[in-house]
Amino acid sequence: MGSAVTSSPATSGGPALMAYDDALARYEPVLGLETHVELGTRSKMFCSCATAFGAEPNTQVCPVCLALPGSLPVVNGTAVESAVRLGLALNCSIASWCRFARKNYFYPDMPKNYQISQYDEPLCSDGHLDVVVDTPEGPREFRVEIERVHMEEDTGKTSHVGGTTGRIHGAEYSIVDYNRAGIPLLEIVTKPIEHTGDLAPLVARAYVSELRDLVRSLGVSDVRMEEGSLRCDVNVSLMPRGATKWGTRSETKNVNSLRSVERAMRFEIQRQAAVLDAGGRVVQETRHFQENSGTTVSGRSKEEAQDYRYFPDPDLVPVAPSAEWIEELRAGLPELPAAKRRRIKAEWELSDEELRDLVNAEAIDLVAATVDAGAPPADARKWWLNELSRRATETEVELAALPVTPAQVARVVELVAEGTLTNKLARQVVEGVLAGEGEPDAVVEARGLKVVSDDSALGAAVRQAIADNPDVAEKIRGGKVAAAGALVGAVMKATRGQADAGRARELILAELGVQA
Repeated sequence: MGSAVTSSPATSGGPALMAYDDALARYEPVLGLETHVELGTRSKMFCSCATAFGAEPNTQVCPVCLALPGSLPVVNGTAVESAVRLGLALNCSIASWCRFARKNYFYPDMPKNYQISQYDEPLCSDGHLDVVVDTPEGPREFRVEIERVHMEEDTGKTSHVGGTTGRIHGAEYSIVDYNRAGIPLLEIVTKPIEHTGDLAPLVARAYVSELRDLVRSLGVSDVRMEEGSLRCDVNVSLMPRGATKWGTRSETKNVNSLRSVERAMRFEIQRQAAVLDAGGRVVQETRHFQENSGTTVSGRSKEEAQDYRYFPDPDLVPVAPSAEWIEELRAGLPELPAAKRRRIKAEWELSDEELRDLVNAEAIDLVAATVDAGAPPADARKWWLNELSRRATETEVELAALPVTPAQVARVVELVAEGTLTNKLARQVVEGVLAGEGEPDAVVEARGLKVVSDDSALGAAVRQAIADNPDVAEKIRGGKVAAAGALVGAVMKATRGQADAGRARELILAELGVQA
């Protein structure tokens, strides 16, 4: 029986796709990931130009990064340190001596017509990163082997204007911004990842997510995929079940979100399976991911090896980190994400599901910082996973980008615990903090949000509630004490939710001469 093959549901006239389950029943995917991380240094890799994102085009450039005649590069020491620290965190061997090389190719966003990179002498090699994927049977761990971590400089940014696809074909003209040219870049290349089966897209996503969290924990990059400071090339090939020879791979370039990494890999598995099942041949090429349709489209062929004519850069001295310095950096590494998750799970007595919710919401560091500021773990989790996650979703920003700090959340928790606020009032305080009205205590004072627990202040509201609801009062006098809840509600309404509900109930029963 043949496998189910359909045309792409996302695009009219798109490529034929094999049903995902059928593709995985017939073929074993082999994947590889090349991830580029822009370092968060203040200056570029080989010059002193600023690196801030969002500056006016071509305002952060100089003779070195524009490759003007006579200019000479100088290595950014902080970038080398960042590369070594990442290599250590990835369990890599650190080279005691390595060089930069020139990678020669022409493209408009390459001012020199070559890129300073590393070729056969990377700074870091032979590491690994363990990742966990949730399955219906429980969490599964995969070890992703790291081939190399090498330093290079980023290119400029070319924009093609006037077309419908954003690519050069069909564009009216192109413009180049060289602000990004020369920004320190680390490329992390995995070894081929096998034996992932139908979990291949999830393993790829988990790897990029774990790598992003690892880089962020080291403080060497903000790893904002939407700004291009972390970009991933997704390589996929298929081989028939039982075969030992890998298939021809495709390389989907510059995928810029975790969801897109997963979608691009799934699409390529389905596309390549359909090609092979029809007796066709997968072409070795670069491809481009289309966010709106979830598909990939052909870029340029890579069937003939391109000769980049690598040779050592004569203008740069070798990099030779000492063993003592490497050990000093190793000793200074922070607690890494996997270790932090294990510790937090044990200390807070979390279930696998509760830990997964924290990780999926990207809230674990925020909650941990809130706990460090004095909040109980359960309360910190409640605020970040519920109220604040809802606000982040409504405003379409990342949770960490909300204008509220863990210390401020911890203070709100404290105000609730000491009885100054109810949970309802606390939400209003958080609303004020998010609106820029100041610290929690200032919002409480300015909005008049303190809980009313003074008997003289509550007494009038209690007596009015009884007078307005004589039938309910009579029920309470008759022994139906549970009916007091209706009068408490009336008191809460009259005080705009600021009454101490427990004390209001006590006063209601006392006023009616009923024992609690």
